[in-house]
Amino acid sequence: MDMRHRTSKALFAYWNGVRAERLAPRRFEIEPSAIAQILSSTFILERLDTATFRYRLAGTTVCDYFGLELRGSNFAEGWPHEDRIAIEDGFSALTTQAAAVLLQIEAAPKGRASTPFEVLMLPLRHTGDRIDRVLGAFSALEAPVWLGHAMLTTKRLISHELIWPAGNELDRLQETIAEPPMLMHAANARIVRSERRQFRVFEGGLSEASREES
Repeated sequence: MDMRHRTSKALFAYWNGVRAERLAPRRFEIEPSAIAQILSSTFILERLDTATFRYRLAGTTVCDYFGLELRGSNFAEGWPHEDRIAIEDGFSALTTQAAAVLLQIEAAPKGRASTPFEVLMLPLRHTGDRIDRVLGAFSALEAPVWLGHAMLTTKRLISHELIWPAGNELDRLQETIAEPPMLMHAANARIVRSERRQFRVFEGGLSEASREES
């Protein structure tokens, strides 16, 4: 599963550049002006515990989708039970191992057919070395006429993936213990398998920038 929406791709590229070769950038390093064109579709979550990731900020487009101010609400609420477990597992990998999380979901207002969305969530540090913030983007993959006018009331998870950005300490550890990687045809990505798990690794960070400048 690849990122499909240009907002997800733009946010990932910006975050990855700020991150450089660290596991995650710090919250104060994220400059809203640098992502002004996609800012309304972004959000920031605060981790309170393993099951509570509270909206601290949510762009106007995201709030319009749900017909309310999301600040203070829990991202993990309102999902079917199995979906919530999967999402909480994704948050665990994000906060403990600095994985990016990519969700493909469907959501709908009451009495309407569902429409697809893509949700990207990226790790941030706030204080100390803990990853306790999430930078995200919530993007509609289709645009029915009711979108932004009828409040989304149901949502369900279609698929999810962990993305392990290249160039950090965790990536180097994985490559040390992994079997030889199986190369993909997708540009700037490869599959690394380890202990029956599959990771998609995106090239980036300072090493990529250095190659481009040379």
